[in-house]
Amino acid sequence: MKVAVTSRSDVSAEVIQVLEEAGLEIAQRPCATEDEVIETAKDADAILVATLPLTSRRVLQALPRLKVVCRNGVGVDSVDLDAATELGICVCNSPGVNTTEVADHAMALLLSITRQIPELRERVEAGAWSDRPSELAGIRKRMTRIAGSTVGIAGFGNIGQAFSLRIRGFGPNRIIAYDPYAPQTVADLFGVRLCDLDELLTQSDFISIHMPLTESNRHLFGRAAFQEMKPSAVLINTARGPIVDGAALHEALTTGQIAAAGLDVTEVEPLDPESPLLELPNLTITPHFAGASGFSAAEGSKRWAENAVRVLNGKPPWGLANPDVVKRIAIMREHKARRWEGIPDMRLSTGF
Repeated sequence: MKVAVTSRSDVSAEVIQVLEEAGLEIAQRPCATEDEVIETAKDADAILVATLPLTSRRVLQALPRLKVVCRNGVGVDSVDLDAATELGICVCNSPGVNTTEVADHAMALLLSITRQIPELRERVEAGAWSDRPSELAGIRKRMTRIAGSTVGIAGFGNIGQAFSLRIRGFGPNRIIAYDPYAPQTVADLFGVRLCDLDELLTQSDFISIHMPLTESNRHLFGRAAFQEMKPSAVLINTARGPIVDGAALHEALTTGQIAAAGLDVTEVEPLDPESPLLELPNLTITPHFAGASGFSAAEGSKRWAENAVRVLNGKPPWGLANPDVVKRIAIMREHKARRWEGIPDMRLSTGF
């Protein structure tokens, strides 16, 4: 069987080793377009993809042998899940591999803003501490505390829960979360109260976003949302860029609708060096590095490849983003569909 590796990012030796040890033929090409992906993976049984180019319906329909699409990390918003399910193609990810890193990064962005770390460092390096101490007075006035505040979390899955554990140590008066899919019984375990979106926006002093990107939450944080938020509020986004409307955020930060924001993700990545967002002194941006660490890189790469090997051997993957595909595959097997011919049935594997 054959696996295509189309990511434009560096592919680690661990990925190649896992695939080679499984006896898979490897076609590796950094792909910039959908046509390049189709050409590279035209006879592949599995494909390892990155965020771009999109793994669209067009791509999936053009790959008749494809059985599994593997995304590195957690997000699968670049893959057409509905099309994959209809075609009987598994879409796999690696939940939990970078939960700690992303929750830590969200906390770090928030602390950088509340404690004005970048600004203070800049002033110290410029000599203001010793020569122009008056320049530091304005920064002191912008520093704030988390203790006694209301912290809001948008999305209460694994990363949102991990963030709640970290923020609790800073003494907020209460932690609230908006997540239509999370039960209060789970939130109770973390001392968090679930609320609707309006309450999250109007009551929170700090909001951290930890939800997957869907069509229903694209630009969830837009002009209307910012108008509801406190003028002293701080927004953190380490989830997906399009959840926040970049133009509306620029307006909100420029006009004082909210006080500050910290982003690890933006609508278009990489961010254009000429983007007006980069001119805002009350916006801190990092380059989609929240999930990065030596551990998450090594383990994530390993699981990225292992998902392909597991599915092709009838074993449960680390994560299956479209679980309904299992039923679709069962129907295809009954009708002797060629896509899954000769592949062991993963439903027979313990733990799936």
